[in-house]
Amino acid sequence: MQLFENISMALTSVKSNKMRSLLTMLGIIIGIAAVIAIETVGNSMTGSVMDSMSGMGASNISVTVTQKSSSSTSGTSQGVRLRRFMDSQPSDSDLITQDMMDDFMATFPTQVDHIELSQQVGDGTIAKYGDPTTTIKTSVSGANTVTLENLGADSQILYGRWLDDEKDAGRRVACVSEKFVEQAVGGTAQEAIGKAVTLTINKNLYTFYIQGVYKYTEDNYSSMFGGSDDDSIQTNFYIPLDVAKSIVGAGAGYQSITVVANGGSVNVTTFVDTVGDFFASYYTRNDSWTASASSLASLLDSMSEMMSTISLGISAIAALSLLVGGIGVMNIMMVSVTERTREIGTRKALGAPASAIRMQFITESVILCLIGGAIGIVLGLGLGAALSKAVGYTARPSLAAIVVAVGFSMAIGVFFGYYPANKAAKLDPIEALRYE
Repeated sequence: MQLFENISMALTSVKSNKMRSLLTMLGIIIGIAAVIAIETVGNSMTGSVMDSMSGMGASNISVTVTQKSSSSTSGTSQGVRLRRFMDSQPSDSDLITQDMMDDFMATFPTQVDHIELSQQVGDGTIAKYGDPTTTIKTSVSGANTVTLENLGADSQILYGRWLDDEKDAGRRVACVSEKFVEQAVGGTAQEAIGKAVTLTINKNLYTFYIQGVYKYTEDNYSSMFGGSDDDSIQTNFYIPLDVAKSIVGAGAGYQSITVVANGGSVNVTTFVDTVGDFFASYYTRNDSWTASASSLASLLDSMSEMMSTISLGISAIAALSLLVGGIGVMNIMMVSVTERTREIGTRKALGAPASAIRMQFITESVILCLIGGAIGIVLGLGLGAALSKAVGYTARPSLAAIVVAVGFSMAIGVFFGYYPANKAAKLDPIEALRYE
């Protein structure tokens, strides 16, 4: 009963001093709003980054041949450790072979969906259709069939077909985008099938026959001038893997491969260590090179932790305004105690214990902070929604952040309201009644 009476008196006091109460709550409002808005924007940025990176292949594990550390590549000669000379590039015998990949697939048949292989060739140039004075660039690379079939938004073939590892081995055929057809070939995408195109690659001329045309996705390509110059749009030109290796003079093995795990049944974050250990076992006797594995899933986890840490740090800075707001609450409560000295004396003269007086002012302080916290939460939600919309990824603050904000508001009310309330509780009733 006493609690409801204290709340009623607190609300009456806040209502009778609206402007002063609003100024008192200003620090609380700004602090809570900032924390909620930052939490929302942090979630939005994290979600946006995670969504973009997940689209790049969260189930992909990259296996790369890398140099061993100096400690593992040194030998011992009469107690002296000698660092071996290390080549900058692995030799053909150091590369990942097809036999290694076959053994890997046989060992983990259910955990692995497929292995993607590619070979970068470089930029190829060709004269623009209808304007021989203008040159069009395209990125030439070799890829196996499963790589092409899992290109995401770019994997839709409009006409013709994707390259086949067996049927197209050694053939000068290519899959191009409909944008490349428009730039360099002319006519429709369907009419481009079977046509010959000659590219200049590393100052040498290579002629390929278009076997497939895939759908051009504008979002996946960037223009040198922000998309304003159509000639600057550079798309991918896919050729058979063995042909790409022949052009660049690469060996039969691979310095890097991409293992695509069965995302639904495999924990990629833990499986990446298994993959790394498997391929590294082939390099135990190799003095200079080994194989290491990394995954986008582990990078996503690290990125998420980093974004959370940044948001927490910024929120902590914003929370300093709550401290300032708390000091303001204490000052106003001190003024309130001074103004209501005779009221306090009257209550104590009528038999109110010191604990009741103390609880009255603590309750008023908490109510003041809770009202400020509520306004701050509403303001923070609105501001956070607007900012997350600007980021481009809609997000909401966590329920935990709102609960912590409310709890922190109450804690500020108790902490900064206790000193004025304790001062009021210790007033001598006779002196308080004489106060003018």
